[in-house]
Amino acid sequence: MNKLHQKYKDRIAFHVVYIQEAHSSDFWQMAVNERDGVVYAEPRSAEQRHNVAAACVRNLKIEFPAVVDGIDNATEIAYTAWPDRLYLIGADGRVAWKSRPGPFGFNTAVLEKAIERLPAQQTRLP
Repeated sequence: MNKLHQKYKDRIAFHVVYIQEAHSSDFWQMAVNERDGVVYAEPRSAEQRHNVAAACVRNLKIEFPAVVDGIDNATEIAYTAWPDRLYLIGADGRVAWKSRPGPFGFNTAVLEKAIERLPAQQTRLP
């Protein structure tokens, strides 16, 4: 995603939306998380969720802005984003393209093709 951000940042605003923790230590912990030292309990408050999101951004070295879904998971519910999903929103505010749900739908090459197909007037930053 960082490579796409660098390539298209003059045309498209990139954001990661941090939603519900997919592999929390109190729900579905994975061995790879333990190995990599990224073990977090499911946040119970907005402050806790912001802290986990900040750690995620740091650990994954994400180079573009992040926003955090509310503790009520309203964004995740509205967009069916769990565990991860890619969206391309046009300048008109409409969903121009969305990936299959992750983790298998998280394919940046397919996202790049969708970006290239979007008319230029739909991708220009204000």
